[in-house]
Amino acid sequence: MGLWHNQASLQGTYVKESKRTLFIDFLIKPVALGLFVAAVLILVVPEFRPSPIAQSTDPMTLRQSNLESNWSGAVSYAAAVSIAAPAVVNIYTLKERRSAKDNVPRTSLGSGVIMQSDGVILTNHHVIDGAVKILVLLYDGREAPATIIGSDPEIDLAVLKINIGGLTPITVGEPSQARIGDVVLAIGNPSGIGQSVTQGIISAKGRSIQQENIFENFIQTDADINEGSSGGALIDAYGNLLGINTATLNGVGASGISFAIPADAAEKVLQDILQYGRVVRGWLGMSANPGFLPKNIADQIGGSQVFGVTDLTKGGPAENAGIQRGDIIFKIDNSFVTDPAASVSQIINVSPGQPIELSILRKDKVRQISIVAGDRGEAIAKGLL
Repeated sequence: MGLWHNQASLQGTYVKESKRTLFIDFLIKPVALGLFVAAVLILVVPEFRPSPIAQSTDPMTLRQSNLESNWSGAVSYAAAVSIAAPAVVNIYTLKERRSAKDNVPRTSLGSGVIMQSDGVILTNHHVIDGAVKILVLLYDGREAPATIIGSDPEIDLAVLKINIGGLTPITVGEPSQARIGDVVLAIGNPSGIGQSVTQGIISAKGRSIQQENIFENFIQTDADINEGSSGGALIDAYGNLLGINTATLNGVGASGISFAIPADAAEKVLQDILQYGRVVRGWLGMSANPGFLPKNIADQIGGSQVFGVTDLTKGGPAENAGIQRGDIIFKIDNSFVTDPAASVSQIINVSPGQPIELSILRKDKVRQISIVAGDRGEAIAKGLL
């Protein structure tokens, strides 16, 4: 019995060993041999080597660029255009003849933006300047004559009115919140070919275009604003109005440099004209140039940018308050001068009769002077400006 048991045990052990040998011979060894041959082929034959992803010549897909999970911008701006385009109109004008001998009537074209559903339209002053007849062509093909409610040459804006129903006013955005690099669209009537849309970005803010006006807070964009697009809309990627297109630089090297009046400034002009028949602006009666203080003085007062008073209007508010030529203004209404364009806007936006506080340096001494603002419109009417 014991012998039979030992023989059975040995036989079982032999079977197990035979199976393991078969497993190694017929499975493990071929796999190992295959891996070894593959490694040799990869080393010897370059064609068998896998190409790294970075060397791929296939176009990068959205998934490969890792934008799929982070991308939040608009893929198309068609929705923005469909929202804003019905509020942008084409403007055609018949202007006065240049002289009695000129028998050829002058025509001009431009664009405008419907600001109110009752037919109030904003456009540029230069579009309607000298016009004897104005015709507005709507987005839906309807036409209507327009009358001039008021105009402001200093900022190059005009307010028109048409009497027609079913109008779609534009939605006004927040240009102060717009950032350099934001996508913008310009909608207008370039060269009279019909409503067109161009696309670009905000290139800069607070720009001066060195024209004969006091406004120095333009939005600069590389969206094309061609002749005939003046007075049209500059909108954001969601169809909100950021500015009224007003000018473009001409000449060599000026391509892609266009300007728009910020919508908030344009709205103030609009409301003043509707309420008063003109734009109401404060006036101090002085001229000043921006500059910087020496570092040692700037460190003492806490600010470096200033305005240096260069001229005074005789009998004007500044002279009457005691301002002198050579005074250096470093604070306006307790705010340091940090942006010349913003400071100029801060002064001209003060209401006539309202006091404005200036902190000045005179002979290295700090002085506080309060000036009661005059009316810029009245000063112009009196020939003081």
